[in-house]
Parts: sequence; C-alpha cells; structure tokens
Amino acid sequence: MALANAAPTLAETSDFTALVREHQAMVFSLAYHFLGERAAAEELAQDVFMQLFRHLGRLQSREHVVFWLRRVTANRCIDEARRQQRHPEIKLEEMPAPAAPLQPSDPFVSDRLRRLVAALPEKSRMFVLLRYQEDLDPADIAKLMNVPVNTVKSQLQRALTMLRQKAENLNWEK
Repeated sequence: MALANAAPTLAETSDFTALVREHQAMVFSLAYHFLGERAAAEELAQDVFMQLFRHLGRLQSREHVVFWLRRVTANRCIDEARRQQRHPEIKLEEMPAPAAPLQPSDPFVSDRLRRLVAALPEKSRMFVLLRYQEDLDPADIAKLMNVPVNTVKSQLQRALTMLRQKAENLNWEK
C-alpha cells in the first residue's frame, strides 16, 4: 500500500474498489440493523471504508479484512449509538404490546422484533446481530469484540431471555 501522503496507485485503487464491492453489503447491513437509520448507516459504512483504505497495508489476508471490517463496524456502531444517544435504553417490559398477535416469517423482517432488538443495551444488541445476522459463533464474536467467550455467551443468554419474555407478552410463542 502507498504511504499515507502519497497518492494510491491504480492497482491499489482497483483492489480497494473490489474490496468495497465485496463487503459493502455486510458493513451496511450490520450498521443499519444496529442504528436503525439508513442515512446514519450509510455514513458509518463510508467512514469504515475510508478507515480501511488507510489501514489496508496492515491487513494480511482477505479473512483479516473481513475480521477487521466487522470489528471496526461493531465498535463504530456502539460508539455512534452512545455519542448520539440514538437508541436510549428502553425496558422491554415498557414497550406496548400489539393489538393483534403477529406471526413473523423472518425475525429480522419483522418491524416489531427489530424494535425489540433495538431496545437491548448496545453491547448485547451487537452480540445478537453478530450471532444471528452475521452467523458468527461465540468464539469468533469474542475475538472480534475482544472479550472472553463466556462474556459473549452470558450476554447472548441474557439478551435472548429478555427477547423471549417480551415475545411471550406479544403472544408470538403460540
């Protein structure tokens, strides 16, 4: 990769463009499902890829790039939510129940389930998205978030318990 002050070569620019095309959906999806706002997710994704361009020379493989993108996106989402207070913590018990029971076919398509997940604390929400949207196992999430595996497992267990309790109140568990 070129030095920070030097202009990138055509080959480096096309390699970077290919990386963006390959991973933009993953970065945007993670940011969007976490932040819940399209414009904020687009801006965050753009910032992540700008940061990737500056750090590309330090990344050793395509797998390292994917790991790095997930880690930076996860950390930036948590930071953004805290900084802007976009998603204040709302107790799941305080969310109103729907007038009619819902039968969602895809959990992340359901607007109500998205709101339930969005009500989770930031780290728990990110663990749930990494586990169930990105399909990462707890060991990968632990490495990505730089926490012990048992922390990931307990955060996921607590988050799922809260989601199950609220789902029962919504009559989804029939």
